[in-house]
Amino acid sequence: MTVRQLSLPELVDSCVRLGVPGVGLWREPVRSYGVEATAKLVRDAGLTVTTLCRGGFLTATSPGERAAALADNRRAIEEAAALGTDTLVLVSGGLPSGSKDLRAARERIADALAELGPYAGEHGVRLAIEPLHPMYASDRCVVSTLAQALDLAERFPAHQVGVTVDTYHLWWDDRAPEQIARAGAGGRIHTFQLADWTTPLPEGVLNGRGQIGDGAIDMREWKGYVESAGYTGPIEVELFNEGLWARDGRAVLAETAERFVAHVIR
Repeated sequence: MTVRQLSLPELVDSCVRLGVPGVGLWREPVRSYGVEATAKLVRDAGLTVTTLCRGGFLTATSPGERAAALADNRRAIEEAAALGTDTLVLVSGGLPSGSKDLRAARERIADALAELGPYAGEHGVRLAIEPLHPMYASDRCVVSTLAQALDLAERFPAHQVGVTVDTYHLWWDDRAPEQIARAGAGGRIHTFQLADWTTPLPEGVLNGRGQIGDGAIDMREWKGYVESAGYTGPIEVELFNEGLWARDGRAVLAETAERFVAHVIR
């Protein structure tokens, strides 16, 4: 999504040229290109698929909507397995229309995970619950903190359900470091994602993720948190940003790689 203006072949070619070893993919472009074709494209280039995004949206109350959501998540699990990634990122879903009950919505997520977790495990895929910043709680994700995500994940085996640590969504929470340690102790950090926090946020707030180094988040500090918790997996950069999308995608990808080295590695 950081460079959604690139086609999948262009993305893969750019990653190879820059020495980026893996890519986190989103379902929409993968399905448009073809799941098997995407798997072959990435595999033939020597890249790995780090994660597939996204499953989730599991808070519906009507039986029909709930059944449709579960079916879509099973398809997402199958797609992740076909792509060769062991991690499907979940955005849990917001409040159903007319509801103000956050706790009930989270319990419906747990009920869905009880069905989806074993199915994911059978396919060698882990579900990674991603807590989103509280500004998204009403319409996109009722799981707002890492503690809430872990309270859900820890009801299930770690090889089935864990969490996503995303700097953009968690940087404000002074309990996040201790929750990262908690997640690491349980083997539940399934992916680590970076985006910076810049203001003012755009209208609608969804596409406000800043380029690494442009905002308020100390990326090296967050890398230290997950490494201290035992995480050794891939680090993804995931930027939703209209300004970046309007630029040449190859230039944006090169800039992102440079920023990663400058602000995360060094």
